[in-house]
Amino acid sequence: MIDDDSDDEDTTSTLPRRQLGRLLRQAREGTGMSLEHAARLMEWGKSTLGRLERGEKDSVRDREIDDLVDLYGVDEEKAAAIRQLAGQAPTRPWWRSYNDVMTAKFNIYVGLEAGAEAVAIFQPIIVPGLVQTASYARALDRKFFSEDSDENIERRVDLRLKRQHLIKRRRKPVELTVVLHESVLRTIVGNRRVMAEQLRYLLDLSSRDNIRIRILRFSAGFPTGTVVSQFILLVFPKDAKGKPVEPTIVFVESFAGDAYLEQNDDVRRCRETFRTLWDAAMDDRASRTFIRELAREYENER
Repeated sequence: MIDDDSDDEDTTSTLPRRQLGRLLRQAREGTGMSLEHAARLMEWGKSTLGRLERGEKDSVRDREIDDLVDLYGVDEEKAAAIRQLAGQAPTRPWWRSYNDVMTAKFNIYVGLEAGAEAVAIFQPIIVPGLVQTASYARALDRKFFSEDSDENIERRVDLRLKRQHLIKRRRKPVELTVVLHESVLRTIVGNRRVMAEQLRYLLDLSSRDNIRIRILRFSAGFPTGTVVSQFILLVFPKDAKGKPVEPTIVFVESFAGDAYLEQNDDVRRCRETFRTLWDAAMDDRASRTFIRELAREYENER
């Protein structure tokens, strides 16, 4: 089942654009200038500068960077860092070819995921996309996008499978840590054949050194004392000075829409929650045994 052993390390991500935007936002705030005021001085719309600061602007001209650096009175060292990041920003990432089948917010998420060093996922409802089989993903999408074309559904499935290159490549694979509630494994998506294949895939993935999967049993109750919705922690690599190139981000996906949590208190709370859930789950070995036994049940019930 695991067949992606490419030596290629696709490091394309939205991180350079986010870093550029963060430095420019910090420089602007350092002057006490509002977003609206700075945009007006640049003869831009407020939304244009806002998108640049959020890392959502695909390209920016050298002259515009020079104008912003001058406007904010940025020192030479920081100006050099800003120009270097601006030079990296125009690269078109592979997932942009799937823009027609994903939301703008999820587009941003895929770019962040591509630049992460480690990903931690808690999922109480369905198997996360990063570890789904094609059959499982297809069964979900045929329900959720019931009026969409088969072609678009297959493109969404293909996008999900391509994202998995991050955890399956040979060089510097992303460290993946997952806590799945028992209900994820017992809720049938598609049919029992699909579920058996999905559980076998989880077993295959968990045999890799960079992937750990634990199961939170029903018997564990509510380890945090309350209901916890799904969330994903994205941790980014460090630079030459040992500082993270981007602060840790929490991504929360729901029926009502997607959200990013970046405030220190929110991130800390999610880290602590994940640790509590991880400790309450079965250990790695027991989790693998449980997944294997349940896979056999699905296979025997066909």
